[in-house]
Amino acid sequence: MKQIIGKYGIWNGGGLRGEDPARQGERAEAAAELEELGFGAIWLGGSSSAANAAPLLEATSRIAVGTSIQSIWDHEPEAAAASFIDLDAAHSGRFLLGLGVSHAKIADQYRRPYSALVAYLDALDEAGVPAGGRVLAALGPKTIELARTRAAGSIPYLVTAEQTARSRELLGEGPLLAPELKVVLETDPGRARTVARDCLAIYLGLPNYTNNFLRNGFTEDDLRDGGSDRLVDAVFAWGTDEQIRARVDEFVEAGADHVALQIVDGGPRSGIPRQAWRRLASLLG
Repeated sequence: MKQIIGKYGIWNGGGLRGEDPARQGERAEAAAELEELGFGAIWLGGSSSAANAAPLLEATSRIAVGTSIQSIWDHEPEAAAASFIDLDAAHSGRFLLGLGVSHAKIADQYRRPYSALVAYLDALDEAGVPAGGRVLAALGPKTIELARTRAAGSIPYLVTAEQTARSRELLGEGPLLAPELKVVLETDPGRARTVARDCLAIYLGLPNYTNNFLRNGFTEDDLRDGGSDRLVDAVFAWGTDEQIRARVDEFVEAGADHVALQIVDGGPRSGIPRQAWRRLASLLG
């Protein structure tokens, strides 16, 4: 899997996973351009599924497409397995089934999430989905252990370089570690942090993320008023091209095999920021 997805990918929360038929051509062209720019993977945000990934795989020939994440509460494991097997047969090794437990405020069925995830993986095993074809959105130690033993690795969201290093220690050298990193292409500190806080606000209302921050050295003060500068600067890359590249490199040096880069520009989640992706490709070399 590491060879397929390379070092850098693009995480997109809405535009590329959309289902509006009128934008199908736009999504296909954008996916093809990301492949041409050299990115190794497209990660589809929200509770995405194989149905969202299929058109992008059909529009490209090499780039991988992963769900980041498919909520275990929204898709029965048998249906998820059937979709995975079909896509893998058509696009060998290029579809990555990223799974996660979502959040209690979002999923009405949210109960005993760790046990539910274990049962879901058991069902995928029975249906013939190989561990090497799935990855887990793992934040805490128990789920990271599952990512090590029951999947190809971990795709953590909204984490720091320091947590990436700790995750690597828990995973060991073999499994994939592909954290998401938000990027604001803005050099002015005030404007960059304002855009970042607008994005961060929704996550500061979700205990899975806030508890993870507290577990990793932040304090309640860091979580107030949209997030402290310390928190914002730890989970966003912003500044000059050189500064952004340096922040990405921090994650790689901390043990990330692949970094999923999310452009944050204050625009709608349905956006497809192709110009920003071109700039990212350029600054990453």
